[in-house]
Amino acid sequence: MKMHFSILFIFSTFMIISAQSLKLEDIMKGDEYIGYQPSGHRWSHDGDTVYFEWNPDNEQGTSTYFWKSGMGKPAILPKEEKLNLDIPVSDQKEFEIVYYVKNGTICSFNKKTGQAKKVYATAERISNLTRGADPDILFFRKDDNLYKMNIKEISLFQMTNFKKSKKSDKPEKENFLTEQQKELFLFIQEKGERKIWTDERAKENKEFFPKEYGYEPFNLNFLTPSPDGKYVCFGLSEFPESKPTNVENFITSDGFTSRENAREKVSVHNLGKYKYGLYNVELDTFYMMDHSGLNGIKEHPVYYNEYPKLKDKEKSVRPVRMGQPAFNKAGNLALISIYSLDNKDRWIASLDLATGKIDELDHQHDEAWIGGPGIGNIRGAVGFLPADETIFFQSEATGYSHIYLLSLKSKNKKQLTQGNWEVRDVILSNDSMSFYITTNTRHPGNREFYNVNISTGEMSGILIKDGAHEVVLSPDEKKLLVRYSSKNKPWELFVAENKPDPSLQQITHSTSAAFKNYAWRQPEVVTFKAADGHSVYARLYQPAAKKKNKAAIIFVHGAGYLQNAHNHWSSYLREYMFHNLMADKGYTVLDIDYRGSDGYGRDVRTGIYRHMGGLDLSDHIDGKKYLVDKWGIDSKRVGIYGGSYGGFITLMALLTQPATFKAGAALRSVTDWAHYNQGYTSNILNFPETDSIAYRRSSPIYFAENLQDKLLMLHGMVDDNVQFQDIVRITQRFIELGKKNWDLAVYPVEAHGFVKPYSWTDEYRRIMELFDKELLR
Repeated sequence: MKMHFSILFIFSTFMIISAQSLKLEDIMKGDEYIGYQPSGHRWSHDGDTVYFEWNPDNEQGTSTYFWKSGMGKPAILPKEEKLNLDIPVSDQKEFEIVYYVKNGTICSFNKKTGQAKKVYATAERISNLTRGADPDILFFRKDDNLYKMNIKEISLFQMTNFKKSKKSDKPEKENFLTEQQKELFLFIQEKGERKIWTDERAKENKEFFPKEYGYEPFNLNFLTPSPDGKYVCFGLSEFPESKPTNVENFITSDGFTSRENAREKVSVHNLGKYKYGLYNVELDTFYMMDHSGLNGIKEHPVYYNEYPKLKDKEKSVRPVRMGQPAFNKAGNLALISIYSLDNKDRWIASLDLATGKIDELDHQHDEAWIGGPGIGNIRGAVGFLPADETIFFQSEATGYSHIYLLSLKSKNKKQLTQGNWEVRDVILSNDSMSFYITTNTRHPGNREFYNVNISTGEMSGILIKDGAHEVVLSPDEKKLLVRYSSKNKPWELFVAENKPDPSLQQITHSTSAAFKNYAWRQPEVVTFKAADGHSVYARLYQPAAKKKNKAAIIFVHGAGYLQNAHNHWSSYLREYMFHNLMADKGYTVLDIDYRGSDGYGRDVRTGIYRHMGGLDLSDHIDGKKYLVDKWGIDSKRVGIYGGSYGGFITLMALLTQPATFKAGAALRSVTDWAHYNQGYTSNILNFPETDSIAYRRSSPIYFAENLQDKLLMLHGMVDDNVQFQDIVRITQRFIELGKKNWDLAVYPVEAHGFVKPYSWTDEYRRIMELFDKELLR
């Protein structure tokens, strides 16, 4: 009996140890190993059914699943039921019959009977369907023009007459030969008479069409009608011809290489030209919008002072871009968000549709760049409250993104939410008495769900526990569909009542048996002080005390403006599992939300302005000091690694602060910001032609001569984001400088985000071997 117990004990112990052993080739499979989590969650139009995309059986791709109350588990949606799926009813809640565009055809859907049918089909492309103030009126865009359809009277009216090119009205010049032809040939005389007759008929018919507007060489961006159809706002853009970069594919089906065009590089010469106009349908008249009166529109950026040629430049009206307007119910005003092309100013203005006059309501200036939740995109969270007397919008005026209300009569502005936290998503309730908002009120790493009373500003917590809640309200707002995750538990779907702290009913179970078989760490979110006194948040992965080897790895997340030291499931899922594996080996791992990261307000967001590799890098150096001082790590046994922006920081660490880190692994790294893209780079470093100082001090390639610590570089050869050319250029610099302490691994079939598990495995095997060799000896 005692022998039997001993054998059983030994067997059980072996099983526990085996169950907790991680294999690199398993965790690098990503979701195939973890279990595919649900996404794209939404309600049916009646709020009875939940739809989402899912792949619980590890198929080639996801399928649409549904669930409703009473079902034991979700089921695949039958093909015949997909026809009426995802009909956009949210902006037509008050109507029994809704209209939408599907495959270029206008269709109707009866919410009561569940029947859908085609209403209008044409060979031309139909898009941008909206419903007018009159419920029988539909507006839609067909190719380059706006049309008005009365569904009750079955009539169709062309509202605009935009033309890509406009032929000259000037008659052909007369010369000897043309006069001779008319004199000699009756055929030519008759042809001329026929043209005169045709032109007269065309002139008469033209009275039945709107005035023609030729917009070449510009492109027509948007055509947006007012609810009553009396006005149309439009946007035009023109971009200079820029030179794309080429990505060469070496592994192809026919054995020949193939070349693809990728994005352009950042340059002030790539800035487009924009024009915005207003068309009065009844008067058949065009007005072009004038933004020259906006506050600060002629002010040049402060960094111009460092460049004599720019400093003395004559101040002129800076070019802007605008988003599509949001109209009030009365149909006489529109709200527009206006951004300077250098993205240092944002104005919210009202547009008087009768006169085309712009009235500035709010101005936000940032010497770095305009951004933050609900602010940075061209439309943002901006709208009218129902009475048309007040507007709402988000602003970083206090350093954190919050909701503001502004009276159109008094111009008085009121801050509705406030605190050292951010409002991330804003939804106006059905009764327009409150907002539903997602915030990080209790902790920067949370995504909580609240209701805010518009009159009082009182916030009522609904889903506020640690983690992230991605909430979709049912059409009647009585139920919540929630995608939730915590630090060591991936995303799952839940339903609940819309009330404070509701009971969540789980409807998906996605994680695999293999994933559940390991005791995944809940990394502690810690803070440490940077040299300048700033509090830095980070995830800390600790080994068991008896396994601790006094070596540490610092991981640098990518994207710059991204958060990873949070309380929910990480988008860096392979890295999360890899950090568990490395902690099992005895390493301490620190994952830092450095300056430039999301979730901490304006000052952190813009902390990298004009110097990438400045405060963001010093935060990692201070993180190393925290590990040494607080956790007893050997200062000579610390490595650093990361991908994309994380690869860039790794290079900057080894090249600008040599002997700080014993080894570094740089994945898909930016090596020269002058070779990166327009939108992201120009915000942070301005343009290479206007701010060469910022580009030079921020680009690792300029510091290649300083390499002395062990460097491993890894890059996909078909990367169309941080292109392979980037790593080739710095490699050539190392070769020319005679540097020997580096290695480069290339992946012929991988783009920026690796796809193949064997590529991931090879990449992280090399990273693990680098740290084992350099940090454990």
